[in-house]
Amino acid sequence: MMNHIDLPALAPLLPEIILAVSAIVLLMAGAFSDDESSPTINVMAIVAMLVAIIAVALTSAGSVTFNGAFIVDGFAQYLKILTLIGGGVCIAMTIGYARHQSFARFEYPVLILLSTVGMMLMISANDMIGVYLGLELQSLAIYCAVSINRDSTRSTEAGLKYFVLGALSSGMLLYGISLVYGFTGATVFPDIARVLGEDGVSLGVVFGLVFIIAGLAFKVSAVPFHMWTPDVYEGAPSPVTAFLAAAPKVAAMALFTRVVMGAFGPAFVEWQQILILISVMSMLLGAFAAIGQTNIKRLMAYSSIGHIGYALIGLASGSEEGVVGVVVYMTIYLITTLGAFACILGMRRADEGMVEDITDLAGLVRTKPWMAAAFTLLLFSLAGIPPLVGFFAKFYVFLAAVKAGLVPLAIIGVLASAVSAFYYLRVIKIMMFDDPRDHFEPMAGELRAVLAVSGAFSLLFFLVWTPILSAATAAAQSLF
Repeated sequence: MMNHIDLPALAPLLPEIILAVSAIVLLMAGAFSDDESSPTINVMAIVAMLVAIIAVALTSAGSVTFNGAFIVDGFAQYLKILTLIGGGVCIAMTIGYARHQSFARFEYPVLILLSTVGMMLMISANDMIGVYLGLELQSLAIYCAVSINRDSTRSTEAGLKYFVLGALSSGMLLYGISLVYGFTGATVFPDIARVLGEDGVSLGVVFGLVFIIAGLAFKVSAVPFHMWTPDVYEGAPSPVTAFLAAAPKVAAMALFTRVVMGAFGPAFVEWQQILILISVMSMLLGAFAAIGQTNIKRLMAYSSIGHIGYALIGLASGSEEGVVGVVVYMTIYLITTLGAFACILGMRRADEGMVEDITDLAGLVRTKPWMAAAFTLLLFSLAGIPPLVGFFAKFYVFLAAVKAGLVPLAIIGVLASAVSAFYYLRVIKIMMFDDPRDHFEPMAGELRAVLAVSGAFSLLFFLVWTPILSAATAAAQSLF
């Protein structure tokens, strides 16, 4: 008589299943239709993202399946919705770009959908094997997306560079996981935490933890594992760079938070020191290395490295307030970054096509005043200048650090923030005071919409601040 096998409950996985099935259906639809199908597939992919957001919202919090390897709690729901919004907006921002830049490839939205499935698995991972599966699914789809422009040497080089370094980081992560499993005999996060709590943190576990943090730091592009970021940001097609800068960062920070808080809570002293070091190096490199950049996408790469450094301050605090700070920071970072990339995707001239040099923005206030005004708002917000929303993002993580007794870390954060304001102000100065260059082509409607929403959020955030803060607090509480 055959043994009865219980299938795991699949209801908590409904959003991931919706996206995965949508990706397969759209891939088939694209393969069996003509070259004009790309806009339709883009729209269908956005619809799939919206349906997945509804499914995430309707999933009951506290669901666990696959023997505890997959968890849906308040933290997972909030960050999944954020990631899905990021992915959906990035697909929408491609539509106009695809028309003008011969980028109408139906594979692109399919890759974004598959990458988003990986990100959602990462956010809900409660087991080391689930962490690895989610990370690899997300990464493999992004490697393909980065090098999707096969005619461009820069794009293919960026994809290869990202793939080789990504494979190295995956190896380090796997090695770390195998060490932790060897010394604790567990892969599920609560079991690892229980063993560490009972038996103490052995040297082998510390080694494993270091390798795991190295693998995760690569995914969030924290120093010293940031080396791929500027080249990949510059080489990838601009819509792919926008996606890279937004959704995967949110998902990777969520995973980072869940791993150190969930699995390695008892090893707080050990990982706190590593995170403080990574945070300081990321903030300082992000502040100083961006000063000499002339390419706007490379500037945004160093900017994102700096922002990850600020977010890690909250995580290094190890407190509930610190996690609230991380969640709030990533929410604000996602919205302002998408707005900034809407501007970058709007930098297109009739004779030259897409331009990426910062000097191409010269005199923008006289040729496109509303675009210059919105971009200025977003740059001020990214610099953390009050009373814009970016100031409050930094305020929350600095406050958490001070309450956790990490006053020197908060001071370094404030100083790095002051230095980084220089390169944002330099871009604003070029837009406001330099002699105008040739006009940019009119922006696509979807880019205008993203820019308007993002700019309005930077200025009028207080209208939605209470629900965002209460949702972030509820998300953080589910980890404690």
